[in-house]
Amino acid sequence: MSSAKKNKFSKAWLQDHLNDPYVKLAQREGYRARAAYKLKEIDEAEGLLRPGQIVVDLGSTPGSWSQYARNRLMRGGVVQGTILALDLLPMEPVPDVHFLQGDFREEAVVGQLEALLEGRKVDVVLSDMAPNLTGIPSADAARIEHLSELALDFAQRWLQPQGAMVIKTFHGSYYSQIVKAFKLVFQQVKAVKPQASRDKSAETFLLARTLKRAPE
Repeated sequence: MSSAKKNKFSKAWLQDHLNDPYVKLAQREGYRARAAYKLKEIDEAEGLLRPGQIVVDLGSTPGSWSQYARNRLMRGGVVQGTILALDLLPMEPVPDVHFLQGDFREEAVVGQLEALLEGRKVDVVLSDMAPNLTGIPSADAARIEHLSELALDFAQRWLQPQGAMVIKTFHGSYYSQIVKAFKLVFQQVKAVKPQASRDKSAETFLLARTLKRAPE
């Protein structure tokens, strides 16, 4: 893409962003990103989050999903439950949210996670993770599939049997493979496209519930 085209694209994106009703709503309601409303729509339709749960937010930065989870777990002005947020990037603190910076496959992060969970299993795993896309279809497909595999592995290790998971993915040649992988692990898997997700975006979300029993 030439610099002139790139500049024109950037200006058009910025204009759309500034006029986006969800961006304005996020600013008014104190959310760090419009992504909070994608989770809100899924939660309100599916009854996902409630007080007393243990919730893990993978790829949490900048923190809007953690903010929304905190609001949903609030009862009588106090958070009932536990919210853990993990990301490779730093995140500004969110009240009542335990943030772990690092790779959740690494021993040090796993140790911190185990200490916070104290032997308990997770009720809901949230993942709004997305790779840096290159524009090269084969490379982007591999990156997207890899992130979904990481999230799925995390759920298999930490989620309680009746737990649920929401993960962002993208339509493409790899999409059916991701859905297939989730159906091997979960009893219920459905695709959800919230209204807050831009029409132009190829993103969609998978909602998965209830782990299948591992073979004896």
